[in-house]
Amino acid sequence: MNQWTNRGLTVAEPVNESTIRSAPKSLLHDHLDGGLRPSTILEIADEIGHELPAGDEESLSGWFVAGARARDINRYLATFEHTIAVMQRPQDCHRVAREAVLDLADDGVVYAETRFAPENHQQGGMSLDEVMEAVLAGLDGGRAEAESAGRSIDVNLIVCAMRQANRSDEIAELVSRWRERDDRVVGFDLAGPETGFPPTDHLAATDLVRRNLVHLTIHASEPPGLELIAQALFCGAERIGHGIRLLDDIGTGPEGETRLGPLARYILDRRIPLEMAPSCHVQIGAVDSLEEHPLIDWHRMGFVVTINTDNRLMSEVSVTSETTALARIHGLGWQELGELAVAGVESSFAPYERRRQLVSEVMRPAYGALAGMDVDLGE
Repeated sequence: MNQWTNRGLTVAEPVNESTIRSAPKSLLHDHLDGGLRPSTILEIADEIGHELPAGDEESLSGWFVAGARARDINRYLATFEHTIAVMQRPQDCHRVAREAVLDLADDGVVYAETRFAPENHQQGGMSLDEVMEAVLAGLDGGRAEAESAGRSIDVNLIVCAMRQANRSDEIAELVSRWRERDDRVVGFDLAGPETGFPPTDHLAATDLVRRNLVHLTIHASEPPGLELIAQALFCGAERIGHGIRLLDDIGTGPEGETRLGPLARYILDRRIPLEMAPSCHVQIGAVDSLEEHPLIDWHRMGFVVTINTDNRLMSEVSVTSETTALARIHGLGWQELGELAVAGVESSFAPYERRRQLVSEVMRPAYGALAGMDVDLGE
């Protein structure tokens, strides 16, 4: 039984930040090393003697946000130097993972997939297996603590290989091995700078995870956008990380009708989910503003799109804030908000039975109660 059981259908709740926060939400694209609490960074940095660009929470948070808003992808990626620096000991990886789960649960997220690159956390001498153990234990601890506070949340793990490095085969073997050991390890991703580092450089790794039946998602958000998206699909990606450059394949005909290029048509027809992070897309310069972001237009066209945070610290966002902004701009009601939340669950790498349970026992009653009426959100 959950908080929405037996509430009955009354009148619709207003759509605002408070009610959206209370609604059950999903999250598929969130980087563990992009969501640290500023207080945690400060405390660990002090312990290990790492020099930070600012010495208090407000100034440090502002520094990260400024880096993201510079509309320079390299400056954006450079901010991770400091978050990764404080994730080099087992106890620190454990803490960051635990706090991430608690923060997402506080935001009303009931299903999430967090991702990270184990190879980035070996500067202190940890083996890849030790990194995995620390993070998974932290996820466990966070979930148990959230559950004891009455906030149910599932958090699974996607393991990334850095595409500018030469370790993707090794990381593919790692995720394949851990997938057999722990069913919370659900997927593999290629992360890091994309321009000049196409996913097809890592075909051996993507082939290995596919042979071992590990789910695959691949980042594709930078130029050459359409080429990178197409290559991700060629590598076997089941979902596309971001996919915002698909804009270049969607146009308007002489009568104002929407025209889809071959790649957009393929993604729509094959129901390939796009893990979209609106604020991030503005910050990297892919779109000029949230008002111009295509997520809701694409949802209404039938594309499978999901609302994501990417890096909560750098973009200064939460699932609630991203959803609230889209709701305000596009006049979303509970039906469409429920559809978007369900899209995240149904596109997830969770087992089918769990996806079905979340939709029928959590999402549908919740959004029905908020709407004051039955909503059609699937099983």
